[in-house]
Amino acid sequence: MVLSAPRKIYNNAMPLELVIQSPGREVKTLPLTGDPVSVGRSSAAGLCFPEDGGLSRLHFAFELEGPDWTVRDLGSKNGTFVNGIPLKGRLILRPGDRVTAGHLTIVFSAGTGGAASEDVVVFEGTETFPPTTSTVLTSLAASAQAIRRTVVTDPRGQKASALQALLQAGQVLLENRPLDELFPVILDLAVQAVNAQRGVLMSLEGGALSVRAHKGDAFRISSHVRDKVIQEGASILVRDAQLDAAFKDQVSIMEQQVHTMMAAPLQNGERIMGLIYVDSPSLAREFTKDDLSLLTVMANTAAIRVENARLAEIEEADRRMRRDLAQAAEIQGRMLPAQAPRAPGADVAGFNAPCRTVGGDYYDFFPFPDGRVGMALGDVSGKGMPASLMMMALHARVQVLAEDPSDLAAFMTRLNKATCVNCPGNRFITFFFCVLDGSAGELRYANAGHNPPVLLRASGEAELLEGDGPPLGIFPMAPYGELNARLEPGDVLALFSDGVTEATNAAEEEFGEERLIEVLRRHRDGPAEAILQAVRTALAEFAAGAPPADDTTLVIARRW
Repeated sequence: MVLSAPRKIYNNAMPLELVIQSPGREVKTLPLTGDPVSVGRSSAAGLCFPEDGGLSRLHFAFELEGPDWTVRDLGSKNGTFVNGIPLKGRLILRPGDRVTAGHLTIVFSAGTGGAASEDVVVFEGTETFPPTTSTVLTSLAASAQAIRRTVVTDPRGQKASALQALLQAGQVLLENRPLDELFPVILDLAVQAVNAQRGVLMSLEGGALSVRAHKGDAFRISSHVRDKVIQEGASILVRDAQLDAAFKDQVSIMEQQVHTMMAAPLQNGERIMGLIYVDSPSLAREFTKDDLSLLTVMANTAAIRVENARLAEIEEADRRMRRDLAQAAEIQGRMLPAQAPRAPGADVAGFNAPCRTVGGDYYDFFPFPDGRVGMALGDVSGKGMPASLMMMALHARVQVLAEDPSDLAAFMTRLNKATCVNCPGNRFITFFFCVLDGSAGELRYANAGHNPPVLLRASGEAELLEGDGPPLGIFPMAPYGELNARLEPGDVLALFSDGVTEATNAAEEEFGEERLIEVLRRHRDGPAEAILQAVRTALAEFAAGAPPADDTTLVIARRW
């Protein structure tokens, strides 16, 4: 499981900073800009700690001399110590040097801001490490027990229950936030709770870890740490990475001067959703077992909140989709005929029912000034929104091309070329178009791969109007022809999509053409609308409650 990210380049000219740890306060960092920084109880000091009685008014100062930063005692009463040794005069500092005075500890450190890269996390190595005195492994259950029976004690002896930190986190996480805003809040809570300097939160998306929030950058996380957290649900504490055999030789650990680190899973029940990693270069304070327990339980609390937020967003997206689909269905419905036109010598009716909210079937009527009526029925491959969008595009093209019905072969050829331009490679449209002269009984038609319509004679005999062209949207240069038929008084023409003949019942039997023809035969003496309703009733009775697997469209024309 590897996070896909280019490696960061370490820059030896990293900016320098002071890492400040004072009793009762969070660890703070102060970038060094070149100006001297004095420390003491006086308000005139650059770093003022009036409550620290162990400090003099002006106790010591950091000063830049040439390329080097130095520390100098300012005649303090209680003295200044560097790495535990009393400071005499001025001393050139090296990254990692620890300056103490009174109750104050300040570490001279190389910051991370100069690491040049666009990326945040790199997983390194496949090493394993045996448990050492510097490494602690725990679980969510063990951490929860530890939180219940212990309290965290700060250096001044003031007891602040870990439960209070969790309560504060719970209150903050109760606020309704979008998921993208929630991740930084969780990370900030975790960093503050364990007094870390840096941290990164990653979520597990599709089997890979994705950075969702970070404080700092250029994180190098051991692959073993990642796998322990993600695959085993373990929480890991490394008290001193500079001493631990598994980490002390890693170049990145030395470059970033990582001193202490922890990682805990974002775990909700048995599901691991990501991890939180925090570290600190500060020698002033190393993470403890209590910190690890607190981070682990807080990560669990956060994971529950993330899951709830994710589910809420899914529900909201589902509501928006249903609303959009309802509007799309309304728009699509308006493209279908509101009512059938009146045609001299003939009676026509049409019906459409998508198997989903929107569908890919299309039918239309085109009454011409001379009394003839055009009838169209198309079926886009597939279902749902993609098919619906293609249906609406087909509707627009047919509306333009059907204005001139004089040459149906040319009409179908032009329609196919226009469809091929924008039709995806895995889609096509079957389409039938005809023009009926009810007074003369003449029928002209062109078929682009569609189900052959049924022409039921008044005598009860049935014919299928076969076509000679492929579906639209496959071959741009496909040829199409115009064919002819004749309707005598009492003859019935039925155009239908395969949702009619391929409708199935609970026994997986198809309705089929024979059943359709039989229904037409029994009701052929009625008007077109009555015949259409008879077919719909027969389909419903045949399906017996089984949901339709495809869109259903039917057009009936009967000559008087």
